[in-house]
Amino acid sequence: MRRVGHVTRTAQGLAILRAPDDDVVDIGTMVLNDSLETVGRVVDVFGPVERPYLAVTPEDSVHTPALVGSTLYAR
Repeated sequence: MRRVGHVTRTAQGLAILRAPDDDVVDIGTMVLNDSLETVGRVVDVFGPVERPYLAVTPEDSVHTPALVGSTLYAR
């Protein structure tokens, strides 16, 4: 598994992640939590090139505010 980033906050129903470095996943990548459950899909990459932010649209069954503080992964 590859670490995608750390969820810093939510905004307009999206989970906002901070990437650990400039090697980010592509838009459309499915992201998982540490239990290997699908959390959502990356829909945008924005911010500084060195450590960008990623916006993730959560699955219907995911309570977005509960993701704040967690680390998400890509397979």
